[in-house]
Amino acid sequence: MFSLSEFKQTRFYQDAFTEGKLEGREEGKLEGREEGKLEGKREFYSSAVRRFWALGLSLEQIAEGLGLSIEEVR
Repeated sequence: MFSLSEFKQTRFYQDAFTEGKLEGREEGKLEGREEGKLEGKREFYSSAVRRFWALGLSLEQIAEGLGLSIEEVR
């Protein structure tokens, strides 16, 4: 029977551990990219809404023009 420290030294454990780390990194990168995209969209829409509001457009007009709901524009 293997002890935990002996098991951690096996090639099987090392390969599984390395694969798990790589998968975790890739998942983290994907999540970071998605969060970045969402943040970029929020900044774009926020800026666009302010500019359209300054031009005197109504909430309804802004929402329709940007393809957003009135709640999203608020």
